[in-house]
Amino acid sequence: MAVPVFVRRFRFVGILTVVAVYVLILVGGVVRSTGSGMGCPDWPKCFGSWVPPTRLEQLPANYKEVYTAQRVAKNQKLAARLEQLGFHQVAGDIFDHPTQYIETDFNAVKTWIEYLNRLIGALIGVFVFGTVVFALPYWRRDPPVFWLALASFLLTGVQGWLGSLVVSTNLLPIMVTIHMGLALVIVALLLYAVSRSQRVAGEAEEAVLRPVPGLTLVLGVAVVLTFGQIVLGTQVREQIDLIAAASNYLNRGDWVAQLGNTFKVHRSFSALLLVLNLYLAYRLYGLPSRRLHRLATAIVVLIGGEILAGITLAYLEFPAFAQPVHLTLATVLFGAQFLALVAYRQTTKLQQQVATPAVVA
Repeated sequence: MAVPVFVRRFRFVGILTVVAVYVLILVGGVVRSTGSGMGCPDWPKCFGSWVPPTRLEQLPANYKEVYTAQRVAKNQKLAARLEQLGFHQVAGDIFDHPTQYIETDFNAVKTWIEYLNRLIGALIGVFVFGTVVFALPYWRRDPPVFWLALASFLLTGVQGWLGSLVVSTNLLPIMVTIHMGLALVIVALLLYAVSRSQRVAGEAEEAVLRPVPGLTLVLGVAVVLTFGQIVLGTQVREQIDLIAAASNYLNRGDWVAQLGNTFKVHRSFSALLLVLNLYLAYRLYGLPSRRLHRLATAIVVLIGGEILAGITLAYLEFPAFAQPVHLTLATVLFGAQFLALVAYRQTTKLQQQVATPAVVA
């Protein structure tokens, strides 16, 4: 059966958008590993301009005081709103954060690294809007596809707003964590929309699967635990940022010794995830589905690469190149697990639909 043009278009734009989100996560990792998170002290502009400066002479002599005052004023409004909503701890943390009143020295390289990160983020906004436009044919055929695309677009707007808060709060840990978590939610929505969109074309698996007891639960647990591990990793990353800044990004070999219990939990938890994912891959390989076999292979490769990158960071003095690789592999692993869960659920539902008429007869 020929695949309708609207299905091919939506799938192309959806996959392109997911890839772009992963590229943004990779670039965001580069931003963090190079200490460029505050390369632009304001948002959405950079040093008050749509084209960042390249020399210190282009900035006023008191630029640090100017942007610190702007950030503090914005944070006072944010803290007041959070207090009204009952988030007293978060409101207090904004001004308790040790770097709240510290302005980063201008560095042209770091400024342009952060600005590139923002440009890619803006481009993704365009891509996600494109998924909404190309999802319009599903409005009557399969409404959830359209609503998933629309939800992704709306959350991308929220993500941009959170990005501005990350800057204004000078990389406040809780803001960074929420920012990362929301990125994973957007990835999941897009992956689900693309996977579900194929149903309209009548594209089913080469084999309809009989449900395997407990496998849905294992897949769901793997997705949730990987999400939690990424959140833990983000918190470790926040501790590293403080340690790196205090040491002026020198003496990398001493950083691990200064990390707290969060790092120890994160490191130990990786062993549990390895066992769980190997078991998951074993179960998926036992099913008559090439698609699930491919996803199982991807999961094994990704968990192996993820652990290798983590070992490189912990025992080879935190090389800068390994930090964004570690983060990106973790988020791609999350996507592969989630896609495996969606694919498995879709094919077992098909089996139930095929079996139902026979029961009635």
